Amino acid sequence: MYNRTWYNSLRKAPLSPPDWVFGTVWPILYTLLTISLLLVWTDKKCVPYCKPLTFFFIQLAFNLSWTTVFFRYKKTKLSLFITILIIGFTLYTYTQFNPINKTASYLLIPYLLWLLFATYLNGYIVVNN
Repeated sequence: MYNRTWYNSLRKAPLSPPDWVFGTVWPILYTLLTISLLLVWTDKKCVPYCKPLTFFFIQLAFNLSWTTVFFRYKKTKLSLFITILIIGFTLYTYTQFNPINKTASYLLIPYLLWLLFATYLNGYIVVNN
């Protein structure tokens, strides 16, 4: 899955959770993201497609690229930059989803909070390794 030897050799943040936390949190977050997406995409204000979905898909593409950039290519600085891009696009998506479906925008909040935490974890690795 990922380069465990390399990752285990890194100095990690004091608040770094055990691996199982990531395996628990991400499925929950992806479920919330999916529900958020579906609420907007099926809303009459958005059917068949609306511009806010583009920003959702951009942040999702960055999200999906992060693991490869961090673990496969070991580009910790680039992965930190990617997390910042994800946060920016997700915040913009939040503001664009809100007038279409408030629940959809609120479902992005746990994801945004986790992204902030992930930025701290990634940033710590960049600074301390």
